[in-house]
Amino acid sequence: QVQLVESGGGLVQPGGSLRLSCKASGFTFSSYVIGWYRQAPGKERELVGSISATGDWTNYVDSVKGRFTISRDNAKNTVYLQMNSLAPEDTGVYYCRKSPYWGQGTQVTVSS
Repeated sequence: QVQLVESGGGLVQPGGSLRLSCKASGFTFSSYVIGWYRQAPGKERELVGSISATGDWTNYVDSVKGRFTISRDNAKNTVYLQMNSLAPEDTGVYYCRKSPYWGQGTQVTVSS
């Protein structure tokens, strides 16, 4: 069955960096777009960005452009979300998605 397992979350100070990973299994990983989403407390889940099957294009929500980078390693069935210059408003649970499946999420907290 399809499984998506996120990791790499944690507590970081404003201005810091984190790299999240999403390890996938149960499908032909290299054939699918993968998205990263986040859900802040009290808010709806939003798309952070996505990456094409081959990794040749990515797109991002405006609020993270220039700070976040999505990449993938199809040999490892893994997608990454590199997050730099983190701010408190980046706090939330981060999920990866291969439609219609979701991972369990990983908590990111940006606080001093």
